[in-house]
Amino acid sequence: MIAPLGDGLTLYALCGAGLVGFGVYSVVASAGLLRRILGFNLMGAGIFLLFGVAARRGAAAGFQGDPTPHALIITGVVVAFSATALAVALVLRLQDAASGADTEGSGEQGQP
Repeated sequence: MIAPLGDGLTLYALCGAGLVGFGVYSVVASAGLLRRILGFNLMGAGIFLLFGVAARRGAAAGFQGDPTPHALIITGVVVAFSATALAVALVLRLQDAASGADTEGSGEQGQP
């Protein structure tokens, strides 16, 4: 039988640490740009989860609950979404430029 981890916050903290680890591995080990972007998002999600767990543990320890960490997490999610959209747009533009450079040299493009 598996021993309990204590409370739910410990499980969330372990999941957040796992997400950060998988994200770092994906960013470092992947060759494709899209996989690196997804790994970076995975790492960010793990950091948001760890930050939320740390804020919740402080409130569970008897301190006054502070809404600031939760506001920062929401703001970080919005910024991460917009940065992901920008990164994907740049990757698509980079692929279009690379494919355009390949066809320019062959003389196929621009001929009447």
